[in-house]
Amino acid sequence: MQVTPQKEHQWLDKLIGEWSYESECSMGPDQPPSKTKGTEIVRSLSGLWTVAEGENEMPDGEIGKTIMSLGYDSQTDRYIGTFVCSMMAHLWLYSGCLDAVEKVLTLDTEGPNFKQTAMARYQDIIEFVSDDHRIMTSQILDDDGNWLQFMTAHYRRQQ
Repeated sequence: MQVTPQKEHQWLDKLIGEWSYESECSMGPDQPPSKTKGTEIVRSLSGLWTVAEGENEMPDGEIGKTIMSLGYDSQTDRYIGTFVCSMMAHLWLYSGCLDAVEKVLTLDTEGPNFKQTAMARYQDIIEFVSDDHRIMTSQILDDDGNWLQFMTAHYRRQQ
């Protein structure tokens, strides 16, 4: 089966390259925020998928590693993908869409809540500020039905 990349796949090409990032994350309302810095290399897989491999120093001094895959499924008209990291055993499955002006990709997913007692709905949101600056925010749907943002990362393209 041969699939030709569509304009939706080409949108993902904006992610390709070497990036550095700074993030701030709080893993619960009673937890202080932690700041980390890291790097990410994003490559294309035949123009249909992007694969992002990241590394960052964790607050405890350990090195965290991440892998994100993103693609587009023309049959469902959704962006799809996965996220795994060396800090947890959960496989995050993405399904999302672009906003009307094609600057913001919102990815819905599900994973363990902060207390690890139940599954919760999450969103990872990728916003392009410019070709060389993107912001990723993560939020969780709380018990009251409100989205609570707990992570913000600013990615800057390395020249």
